[in-house]
Amino acid sequence: MLVWIIDEEWSDYDLEKEILTKTFPNIEIKRSTYDYKEDLENFGYKADGILCQVYADIPRNTINRLENCKGIAVYGGGYDRVDIEAAKENKIMVTNVQGYCAEDLADYTIASIYYANKQIEKYAKNVSADIKSGKWGATSVDRLQNRISNQTLLIIGLGTIGLAVANRAKLLGMKVIAYDEFLDEESIKKLGFEKVSWEEGLIQADYVSVNLKGCDENADKIKYDSLKLMKNTAYIINTSRGKVINEEDLIRAVNEKLIAGAILDVIKEEPGKVGDPIFECENILVTPHISYISVESFRALKEFAINNLIDMINGKKPKDMVY
Repeated sequence: MLVWIIDEEWSDYDLEKEILTKTFPNIEIKRSTYDYKEDLENFGYKADGILCQVYADIPRNTINRLENCKGIAVYGGGYDRVDIEAAKENKIMVTNVQGYCAEDLADYTIASIYYANKQIEKYAKNVSADIKSGKWGATSVDRLQNRISNQTLLIIGLGTIGLAVANRAKLLGMKVIAYDEFLDEESIKKLGFEKVSWEEGLIQADYVSVNLKGCDENADKIKYDSLKLMKNTAYIINTSRGKVINEEDLIRAVNEKLIAGAILDVIKEEPGKVGDPIFECENILVTPHISYISVESFRALKEFAINNLIDMINGKKPKDMVY
């Protein structure tokens, strides 16, 4: 039996070997980079199962070449680089991993709120210039902010991750409102939050946490017209998928000072190129898709993906089946 790993993120696969060999003692595990065309012809076509990183392209021509594959398990929530239709046609199951890093994404979002509110980096960077110009204390502050406990957070998408963010924000005393197309007012009320319409939420929010799935239906969900509804002091925080926000519209809104700024851990084209406009906008902070990372989340991510693959190879319905 052969399991094929397609990945460029990690340096070792000890956990994969440990778990897979317990279930399949005679298993062979091989790894390829994202440039795996030659490996596909040499051995990949024989794989009984594939573990792949979210950045690995698994198109139709690859899937059609697979002779024994029972399942493709993606290391992460995103599966847009796997041709799902081709997998269906070839009776190959596909899984992602859901909810494994909700706590980490919530921590990132709350850290972003504090970052935007306290502006520590800005004040530290400007301290020498302030001293030279005779500024210190209140004279260094160009705009007063309300306390975080007196501000409002809009959650767009109150799923597992959105709920984790909401619960943390509630502990800070924030007013938490939620927009979710799939939850009614009573369901959101039972969770302890207030349901709002799209327009109401954007108008009220001091911070917006985007927690939507990266499906085609959500592409460019947040456009210029939506950003125009927000306060000019508001920030948008995205840890979901880059495609959800129209980046040209976001840059325009920030440059026109319609909103104060954005903190993004995801962008449309990852990893992007040096000089891309999204990296050059002064009040847009971009981090390299690291919001989910912790010792605990890495282990959970690997364990969930591996167990999904084991179920698929054994002909069982896996926990995180995409279709």
